[in-house]
Order: sequence, then structure tokens, then C-alpha cells
Amino acid sequence: MTKEYDDIIHLPHHVSKARPHMAGIDRAAQFSPFAALTGHSASVKETARLTNVRVELDENMKDVLSDRLQILADRLDEEHEIEVTYFQPDMKKNGGAYVSAVCTVKKIDKYERVIVMTDGTVIPIVEIVSIDGQIFETLGFHECDE
Repeated sequence: MTKEYDDIIHLPHHVSKARPHMAGIDRAAQFSPFAALTGHSASVKETARLTNVRVELDENMKDVLSDRLQILADRLDEEHEIEVTYFQPDMKKNGGAYVSAVCTVKKIDKYERVIVMTDGTVIPIVEIVSIDGQIFETLGFHECDE
């Protein structure tokens, strides 16, 4: 060791009278790394997440769906299980996803333009792309996709 600090090397450690003693863990926290880009990786993941584009139905398909909705409305008390595929808009970005719900119809609200399923799912009629089920096969209807 050099003799440069000989005048102060053996002095007692300074203890402040104005501030309380800081614990070692708190002192170490002062020097922990700073995360300047907090949330950046979540933002990148959200941007990379893919969504589907809403498909516009032709008039023929709209007529088929309308007929099927009328059949369901006429037979609500029979509780037929159906599969409804519909577009669910994404809340964070453009586009959305196509979702299928398999259940029985509880109510068709023509004023609100929604189908309410017995499991509580509410489906906007304008978002429906297909309705399938055993009821349509027994009545001689073809699949919605044709």
C-alpha cells in the first residue's frame, strides 16, 4: 500500500447524526440495474401477435344464415345444440379471431341483434359466419360452408 492515504486510513468510520443507519440490503438496492425499457418486450409481443381479417359474406350466405336463425327462433323450446362460428373483434388492434360456440340457444334478441346461448355467451348476429347443427340436417339443409 502506498503512503498517500496514511493520514486518513486509520480514522474511524463516519456515522451521521442527522440520518438513520441504512441496512446493507437497502444500500445494495441503490446500485441495482435500472430497467429503462419496462414493458418493451410485452409491447413487442403484442405487435407480433397475429389477428384475422373479418370476411364479408355474400348475399347467398346471408340468406342461409337468416333462414337458419328463423328456424332456431321457431324452435327455441326444443333446445337443439348448434355450433355458431362468429368473428370476435380484437380489443387491442385491428382484426380479430373466429370463435366457435357449441351450445343451445336460449334467446334470439331481434332488437339487440344478438343470440344468447344457455351458457351465457352473447353473439352479435352481424358477426356470425356459420350456424350448423343436427336440426338443419334433419330439415334437409346443407352445411353453411357450401
